[in-house]
Amino acid sequence: MHKAKSAPRMVMADEKGNIYDDPRLLMICRRGGEWALPRPDELMPLPGESSLFLLPGRKAVGFDPDSGTVECAEQTSVAAFVAPGHTLSAHPAYSTEVGAPLLPLFAYGAVGFAGGRFYACARGVDADPRQRFADVAETRIEQGARRLLRQYPHNRLIRHIVNNCVSRYACPAARNFALGRYEAPLPTQQACNARCLGCISGQDADSPVPVTPQRRLAFTPDAREIVEIMLLHERRETRQPICSFGQGCEGDPLVTADLLVRSIEMFRAAGGKGTINCNTNAGRTQAVIRLAEAGLTSLRVSVNSAREDLYHSYYRPQDYTFGDVRASVRAARTRGIFVSLNLLFFPGITDTEDELTALTRFIGENGVSMVQWRNLNIDPEWYFSIARNVCAPSPCMGLAAFMKRLKKACPWLRHGYFNPWLGEKAEITAPSPERSD
Repeated sequence: MHKAKSAPRMVMADEKGNIYDDPRLLMICRRGGEWALPRPDELMPLPGESSLFLLPGRKAVGFDPDSGTVECAEQTSVAAFVAPGHTLSAHPAYSTEVGAPLLPLFAYGAVGFAGGRFYACARGVDADPRQRFADVAETRIEQGARRLLRQYPHNRLIRHIVNNCVSRYACPAARNFALGRYEAPLPTQQACNARCLGCISGQDADSPVPVTPQRRLAFTPDAREIVEIMLLHERRETRQPICSFGQGCEGDPLVTADLLVRSIEMFRAAGGKGTINCNTNAGRTQAVIRLAEAGLTSLRVSVNSAREDLYHSYYRPQDYTFGDVRASVRAARTRGIFVSLNLLFFPGITDTEDELTALTRFIGENGVSMVQWRNLNIDPEWYFSIARNVCAPSPCMGLAAFMKRLKKACPWLRHGYFNPWLGEKAEITAPSPERSD
């Protein structure tokens, strides 16, 4: 990690959207309810392909080293949205005005400026280049997308991926599919059995979130359409093909378990190779068992916490409980499935002693092989106000220390960001719990 030679300065934006640093005030950041200077081990140059956001209704805040006081500027606060493969370790500190709008569903990282470059409170957690596109000409992606439409005019799922995920949302997984590389997305489900506060594709009518970043899949593909994509991707990505059910533009794939089972069986029967992954809330254990028996390779289970009350406050499950999630993980592991946790990390809430205790126990008792360190995309103040109602605020140790201590407690654990290629059958070193059947 390249460290700043001097303490980063506070950045802010004027009325025209111009971003500049304050020559006097230092950058400060927020972890839950704590405001502080960035820790030396969490500052890194803003990664390439990251973005800067202006935060409406929020004034920039900085630290005056001469007076030892925190000052609020008149200018707008700025946040960083870091590139894939990185996890935020702190949010920006700002002063929220009365009537400020709820922030859209993105992740907001603390950012400062020093030595002619921006610095963010973040940590690189995965060196896999699969979602880097700086060296890929847009014309290559566009040509690949148009070719797919010409070659497969009757496949509705390909049309959805191209016309929505590639063209409208610039989804990295969909862009890679257009290029014929890495991990192919397989959205299948319109409905969901959770009502996540930060769902990026669907919100209740009474939700305070006015707009979601994506629209949900509007039809249910058939197995033929799904398998056609899987076989196509295997032919094009000949080194490490991964096909993944469960994408941001859909509900939970386990709701249509019959369709997934039939698709996996058809793909394997046709000689299909490679890793088949399912991203899910894992609320339906019997569905997980059926997928494992059909030929699934890996399961990525999304959680915001291993503490049941905090999990329920965010996911708001409709027909399952956190106990069902635990049972699904155990069922998958005992059937040879590589299980990852898609941990939606939130500074000041996740990186605490209470969460470390709960997460260590969950990973160890249920045979989790990997943690994917993702950022929770949500207005920081909104989520913190909800979280503190169900779990008592406690001091945080920071992302780096949290990861280190978790790895020490679970030495087999793999850290990362992306779904790994595992071949058709994973080699698993995580301890296996006893089967309950």
